[in-house]
Amino acid sequence: MRLILDPSQGDIEDDASSTKRHSLMALAGSLLVEMSFAKLLAAWLILVVLPGILLGLAPLAVSAWLSVVANRLAALAGVGSAIVLCLVLAIGWLGFRQLFRIVERSFWSLNALLVQPIYALMREATRHLAERFLGPNASDAQRERTRAAGAAIAGSIVFVVSAVVAAHVWNYTRWTATIADMTAPLSLLPVATANMAMLIAVYLGGGSLFWGLTDAIMEQPRDLKSFDAPQDTSSPRWRIAHISDIHLVGERHGFRIECGRDGPSGNERFDAVLDSLRVVHDTQPLDYILITGDLTDAGRSSEWAEFLRAVTKYPKLLERMLVVPGNHDINVVDRANPARLELPISPGKRLRQLRALSLISGIQGDRAHTIDPDSLKIGPTLVEALKPHHADIRTFADAGGLRLSWRLGHVWSDAFPLVVPPTTESGLGILLLNSNAEANFSFTNALGLLPYEDARALLAVIGAHPKAHWIIALHHHLVEYPMPAEQFSERIGTALINGNWLVRELRRHAKRIAVLHGHRHIDWIGACGDLRIISAPSPVMPTKGDRPAAFYVHTFAASPEGLRLEASSPIVLADHASESAKQ
Repeated sequence: MRLILDPSQGDIEDDASSTKRHSLMALAGSLLVEMSFAKLLAAWLILVVLPGILLGLAPLAVSAWLSVVANRLAALAGVGSAIVLCLVLAIGWLGFRQLFRIVERSFWSLNALLVQPIYALMREATRHLAERFLGPNASDAQRERTRAAGAAIAGSIVFVVSAVVAAHVWNYTRWTATIADMTAPLSLLPVATANMAMLIAVYLGGGSLFWGLTDAIMEQPRDLKSFDAPQDTSSPRWRIAHISDIHLVGERHGFRIECGRDGPSGNERFDAVLDSLRVVHDTQPLDYILITGDLTDAGRSSEWAEFLRAVTKYPKLLERMLVVPGNHDINVVDRANPARLELPISPGKRLRQLRALSLISGIQGDRAHTIDPDSLKIGPTLVEALKPHHADIRTFADAGGLRLSWRLGHVWSDAFPLVVPPTTESGLGILLLNSNAEANFSFTNALGLLPYEDARALLAVIGAHPKAHWIIALHHHLVEYPMPAEQFSERIGTALINGNWLVRELRRHAKRIAVLHGHRHIDWIGACGDLRIISAPSPVMPTKGDRPAAFYVHTFAASPEGLRLEASSPIVLADHASESAKQ
């Protein structure tokens, strides 16, 4: 049969949201036509304005309560007054604890959505412009100096702008109130708004200056020029296959978001990856198979079903497999329409989270443990932690509902980080992170952010095992690679927003840690100081030039000095090398 159009090759409709076919400016232009501005306004009010107002009202509420306590103390006389004072103190204390939790959540919400992204945007924009002047032939030393200077300059610029804003709004702020004022909260909205602007400006300015200077003096990322030479043959060794960004779709010839019709038509490449893994494992056994996110293209049930269809045919591989969620698994609202926006209260995102969590539990739930948020010690397995919520999860998946969505929110956040503990004192442990920022908009789905609580938990576990070696697996890259970026979109909106901070936090343990990630579809092995960072290419997405599709098997070894990377071997998918060259 000779067809004018081959439907398996796709067409222009498949390229609607592809960044490989359209610039970000072109996509942004189409968004303005298709975007729901009513939803955008509602999301802005819920995510930014409401937390900001609560943050601005907090000092007024505290001062009003303190004024009541002071008045009661001044008028204290007799048993009755003492009882009234105790009641005021008790009610105030209980209310203060709730207020503190609300303010804390509001602060970190604004920090993730507004404060740190502003600094990260300015830092990467400054570096991008500076590297354009350097040119492609600049030396590694020149690039390192440029990156350091760019961070310092960006921090200084944000500090100056924040200082100007703070000076402007200071006269409109007010930090004390009375109970009478609190009975008319609407009249305090302008003051609360000014307080919010003042608090954010001060934190953003001071934080940006601090972040800029610390980013400037930290070790800049560099390419790893050579592997560690093998030493004692009796030392424990681990072979780890690292795969990422599979982007499975639910239909055989479906397009992939980022590459449109240029992507592989169907999921056969992942089948080829698994078959290659089987051969590798039969020849020289693997200890772990890490898949660092974007297992699916949009987190739909049919896509997870395709993943299960593929991996369940290889039980020996499945029992060694560990996965972390990627932004495509969680944050894509509609893969065919980047203008699609869902409200923060929409159950859609919760459903995508629970789909991913169900699969993660099925694959590694009996091997991976949760971390107790209070003691920061290794807790029950994920399977055990999820047992009390099975009925609610099934009911929500079947019927949805705002109440259940709200109640199940903590189930997702409490699941991470996950830990596969080392089996011996100096063995290898695996820490599995969720690095996806909160996003309700397909166009901004790629943002990465590691919550402070998760970082505190993983640092506590590493510190509690001072002789163990660790692999940290997450989806987003911690730092931008020391190579010129073709487009600014490669630098911003994809890296972990607080990745430089996490690198500095890991510095004291860096010699016994390797960080494995995906997200950028680039194979890169490098380091920041002593911290090894390994990026995985996508074995199923189109490659640049005539490079064949591949994944890597890394060989790590334990030593008194730390975790050694002795080899990194590419496993080329030969059957698809010619396809990659054609596309």
